[in-house]
Amino acid sequence: MSDSAALDSFLEKWRVRWPEWTVAEVFVAPSRRDVAVAWFALLQEFDDVLNIAGDPLPADAKLAWWGEELRGWATQRSRHPLGRRLEPVRADWARLADALPTLTDARARAVSADAAFGSLSHYGEAVAAVEAGVLGRAPVSQAIVAQMLAARLTEVGPAAVPTDVQQGRSDADSLRAWSVSLSEGWPPGRGARERRLLSAYAQGRLHRFARRGEPAPLPSRAALLFTGWRAARGD
Repeated sequence: MSDSAALDSFLEKWRVRWPEWTVAEVFVAPSRRDVAVAWFALLQEFDDVLNIAGDPLPADAKLAWWGEELRGWATQRSRHPLGRRLEPVRADWARLADALPTLTDARARAVSADAAFGSLSHYGEAVAAVEAGVLGRAPVSQAIVAQMLAARLTEVGPAAVPTDVQQGRSDADSLRAWSVSLSEGWPPGRGARERRLLSAYAQGRLHRFARRGEPAPLPSRAALLFTGWRAARGD
């Protein structure tokens, strides 16, 4: 497979996981679309490592490989297809590499909501710093963490709910309670337009999950368009 085909494969894999983006892209300048999707696809790789099911050793090895890869991007020595698109961007790739090991500790059930956010705070700050280089504007790091925790909730279910939230509740009630807590702890949309769009759609997923206690179908295209329009404006 050529480098171009391999890159397209990774970008398409992310788009399949985020069908909302087919609507969101109308609000993104064509010249920025590929780099935004490449960046979000890279972050999805790390979300997947965080939310691994079963034996974590292969995921941990992959995370160590990514640490070396990101440090190579700082000196323009990429091996991964995503590096073909992201390596030229002047960003603090080494800082992100240094933050990756915290993801392994963040798999453990947190004792509280504060602990859950704290377990990913270092990583969230690194992502925000790099995103300032990739997309031109840094998001609020707590919003990065809230989005990761929301994705983790839908991926691993009750195991993602902090101990103090789960205590005394059924699994279904604890899932809803943690969803509400995450929504309340999610800062208002800031950052680049691409981040605001993705964050708005991620929050929409979380709100639907909170109502049903499980992942819900997407709303209509018209509803997604309205959500994207508001996020693009910065509302």
